[in-house]
Amino acid sequence: MRACLNRLQESRLNGILLHTSHSGMEFSRYYKTLTKRQIRPVLMVHDLIPLTHAEYCRPGVDATHRNRMHTTLRHASGLIMNSQATLDSMTAEAARANLSLPPTVVAHLASGVTPCPQAPRPIAAPYFVMLGTIEPRKNHWFMLHLWRRLVEQLGTAAPKLVIIGRRGWECENVIDMLERCESLKGALIEEAHCSDEKLHAYLQHCQALLFPSFVEGYGMPLAEALSLKVPVLASDLAVFHEIADDIPDYLDPLDGPGWLSRIQAYAQPNNPERDAQLIRIERFREPTWTAHFERVDAFLETLR
Repeated sequence: MRACLNRLQESRLNGILLHTSHSGMEFSRYYKTLTKRQIRPVLMVHDLIPLTHAEYCRPGVDATHRNRMHTTLRHASGLIMNSQATLDSMTAEAARANLSLPPTVVAHLASGVTPCPQAPRPIAAPYFVMLGTIEPRKNHWFMLHLWRRLVEQLGTAAPKLVIIGRRGWECENVIDMLERCESLKGALIEEAHCSDEKLHAYLQHCQALLFPSFVEGYGMPLAEALSLKVPVLASDLAVFHEIADDIPDYLDPLDGPGWLSRIQAYAQPNNPERDAQLIRIERFREPTWTAHFERVDAFLETLR
């Protein structure tokens, strides 16, 4: 932050500064320095989850994030939102805090997935993938209990679950399941450090991506999977509908019987429900960086 301020102090140019991280948003001196240089700050907001769902975050993060968002509302010349769902949350927070909402634009993020040749199948048995940092709002604990039930019902015929992502915060109960649940051994694969090539191989051959989150600001794994023509079973969240319309099969994140039934169905060869989603995937319109920056550039022009 100090290095950034020093560079701004040395600058002789006026203009717009794009700030794409949440880090540093809360420092009022940052905006004061920009104002002195006649530079207008335009910031990107990724989510308001620490405010709307503090129970899924580290203690104290809600206060820090509230300060970030309120300081941003007071000083930003414009806001770039990754989704309409995030804009809706920011609009509601501005109203609660009696703060004005600066000009905004919604610009979806591209997945960054590039087409690649079909990789060898990493697992012979049918398997499903969960992708993302292990943290409470991702609902890993729920899914691990479902998998224990699958093993109880099907034994060694149960499909495998591949969890791709590092262990995060406030997830001790998930770690206990990963490390100490005997019935999950042999049915579970944890990939904490997964290369892009290996990730693509896992996705290319899985029965479906499982995305049972309680809340998301965007949901990049959803866009990544659908870009690779991979079926998705997802929580019934507004932001997922925004990105993927009716293409995934949606379920309540706490509907245990529903998830269990759908997973068992998708694990079968030539399943009608899975085949129907594969047809729907053909009309998925992947967000692109070209479209993203066209919207951002047009928005910045309105601020000039």
